[in-house]
Amino acid sequence: MIPQPTNGELQILRILWKQGPSTVREINEVLNQEREVGYTTTLKLMQIMHDKGQLSRTKSGKTHIYTALLTEQDTQKQLVDKLKDSLFQGSALKLVMQALGDKSTSADELKQIRDYLDELSDESKND
Repeated sequence: MIPQPTNGELQILRILWKQGPSTVREINEVLNQEREVGYTTTLKLMQIMHDKGQLSRTKSGKTHIYTALLTEQDTQKQLVDKLKDSLFQGSALKLVMQALGDKSTSADELKQIRDYLDELSDESKND
């Protein structure tokens, strides 16, 4: 099993999920839009991610092109499952109640959640 990404690794993965295969320089430029990060820091982190099996790397001339091996959906599921198990004693209800309890959920988001719950309910009736 591939280790869970750190916060820094997640930043890089989010960039790769959004823009696709990229060089270290391209990733570093995006990271520097939020906060200053040295090129060598980005390079080292991406090399570590490659060694962990989170990224693949192909050579193109003198540069390497990195691609995320972890999907966004699988990573979200892994992180939510860990959060649910460690903080909410495995209870999806407690997790959802906490997430929705801060009153920042928009009416549109609530409608989408209701629609999704209706779909799940319909699917369970058909099983």
